[in-house]
Amino acid sequence: MSWSLADARFLLQRASGLSRRGLLSLRTRGWRTTWERLIAQLGVLPPRLREPLWFPEGEPTAPAAIFSDPAPRASIVIPVFGQLAHTLRCLQALAAHPPHAGCEVIVVDDGSADDTQQALAAIAGLRYLRREENGGFIAACNDGAGIARGEYLVFLNNDTIPQPGWLDALLAPFASQPAAGLVGAQLRYPDGRLQEAGGVVFSDGNAWNYGRYGNPDDCRFASLRDADYVSGAAIAIPRELFRSLGGFDAHYAPAYYEDTDLAFRVRASGRRVLYQPDAVVVHEEGATSGTDVASGIKAYQTRNRERFAQRHAQALAAFGDASVAPSPASVHRTRRQILIIDALTPTPDHDSGSLRLVNLMRLLIHQGAHVVFLPAKRTHADEHTHTLQKLGVEAWYAPYAGRATAWLREHGPRFDTVMICRHYVAREFLPLVRRHAPQAQVVFDTIDLHYLREQRGAALAGDGALARAAARTRALELDIIARSDLTLVVSEAERALLAQDAPQARVEVLSNLHQLADDGSPYAQRQDLVFVGGFRHPPNVDAVRWFVEEVFPLIRAGEPGMRFHCIGGHVPAVVQALAAHDGVLVHGHVPDIGPYMRGCRIALAPLRYGAGVKGKINLSMAHGQPVVATSVAVEGMHLRDGHDVLVGDDAEAFAAAVLRLYRDESLWQSLATHGRENVQRHFSMEAAAETVRRVFLTGAR
Repeated sequence: MSWSLADARFLLQRASGLSRRGLLSLRTRGWRTTWERLIAQLGVLPPRLREPLWFPEGEPTAPAAIFSDPAPRASIVIPVFGQLAHTLRCLQALAAHPPHAGCEVIVVDDGSADDTQQALAAIAGLRYLRREENGGFIAACNDGAGIARGEYLVFLNNDTIPQPGWLDALLAPFASQPAAGLVGAQLRYPDGRLQEAGGVVFSDGNAWNYGRYGNPDDCRFASLRDADYVSGAAIAIPRELFRSLGGFDAHYAPAYYEDTDLAFRVRASGRRVLYQPDAVVVHEEGATSGTDVASGIKAYQTRNRERFAQRHAQALAAFGDASVAPSPASVHRTRRQILIIDALTPTPDHDSGSLRLVNLMRLLIHQGAHVVFLPAKRTHADEHTHTLQKLGVEAWYAPYAGRATAWLREHGPRFDTVMICRHYVAREFLPLVRRHAPQAQVVFDTIDLHYLREQRGAALAGDGALARAAARTRALELDIIARSDLTLVVSEAERALLAQDAPQARVEVLSNLHQLADDGSPYAQRQDLVFVGGFRHPPNVDAVRWFVEEVFPLIRAGEPGMRFHCIGGHVPAVVQALAAHDGVLVHGHVPDIGPYMRGCRIALAPLRYGAGVKGKINLSMAHGQPVVATSVAVEGMHLRDGHDVLVGDDAEAFAAAVLRLYRDESLWQSLATHGRENVQRHFSMEAAAETVRRVFLTGAR
């Protein structure tokens, strides 16, 4: 393994940054929390373990019955011609793991001469259609589609073993992705290696099984993505779309290239063709048609490639040359490619910064971009990495993502924009990005202005050492801003500050991004108070200590039965100790925060210092839950005291505001309504759409 000078510089920057932040953490968080953070930062997660493939045991036998919904969401169409053993194994797999979606199974017997008819006709629930003459794959599929009742058609080869959960995953993109028109499964060989992770088509009409023989966990193949085509061995398409396009084209009868042609026609209709890695299907390639293109039905592959190339010559002119192996750069060539780098994989169920970042990725994808995410730590963060992959984010992690220098050397040239989050991450990566992605616009996402938060914390504590640390952070942050093409802040207040501190910088406001939830329970059915915030963030620790020790006793004097729910991960000992106070419940991290948003009467934001905008306020208001906050907490959030929030800055005023709101149903309802309107107007995906388009999606590719 060779190390370059760039690697050494990168590691030196990282080491000095970790040292500086560690010393600051010791002063603000104490040694125990600092040690835990250090272990988390330097530790290596265990490798991700793939679920083993599932196969039917014993000899192939017909299941006694198979699922059959009278009003199916999906119709699974399986064309067969002989090969009864394969068909039975496929049906065994379907019967053993029924999908959540209501389905019907249609087997189209294309004139089999073996015992297929006798064996399948006895399976309860199965819809069996027999063709008198063999017409080939296209004719059998079109006949099956003709009698289907489902909203979606799912075409499945009989030489497949669908894995548990495959069908629900295959249908999921139709709900989550704009304009999804055709979705294909991840095909694997029986030994677990990839057979296809979406198909690539070249300008001469030749096609390539992307990922063939590769590792399914490889970052190139593990996320939802647009594909040139998807193999007809396991695909889903809306029934009405399939019929409007005329089904599989008989021009390619009896078989081959009909699936590629369908993908091109779906795309021409304005819909997307997607590869879904969560829909895993084992495919015994060649079991029914062989693999020799010089003989048998497989010989039609060569003939139909020529027909396909002639029919789609105009579209194919924009495709790549067959002499160049497909890569992440080429398979996403038609979309703007945006790289996002942050310290860790976002955890949107833990903190508002992560929620903002994930919703930004979602918005970019919905606007047509291809998003790539690289965590500086390069670890697979289990369900949080998978969340990104399900959205369509190309998420990278070790061992597939090598050292930062090598990874950027390989991938840097493909990006139109690189966004780096947090000044200490940008300090490490900015030189590498400028070197290996010189064509890319560099966007610095502050998350919030760290130096402003540190300055305020130092002033509150009256700590000279913290003040000097804040000054160093200010110098570092302003240096990154000066060296970036554009800087994102989360509030107009922070933009105004940078107009003074960095007047030459191009600055845009991209605030928190939220989706409105339901209103929750009405006033009379709600009770208690709630605070939500991660405790790795020092302002949150200070906030709940101040509230419990100085404010809550005043509230309990007026409402003795009142309870305070304290929610947030990484609870330090000083916060856990607050549970000793009457009425205080320290819950730690709560996987489903919904019941507290819907059931608690008031949310609190008792922050005495901080910066940026407060996701805890947006979160509650998006759920129709009124908020009592401090002036610092509502800074830059377009909120007015008495109209959509109540504000109190000392213990007496804060307690009085809580008691007033808790007892006044009319005021409670007014604040709940106006708070939701504020989120929709300033902090929704719709509100941010134009800024995102202007920052990330304008300019020539």
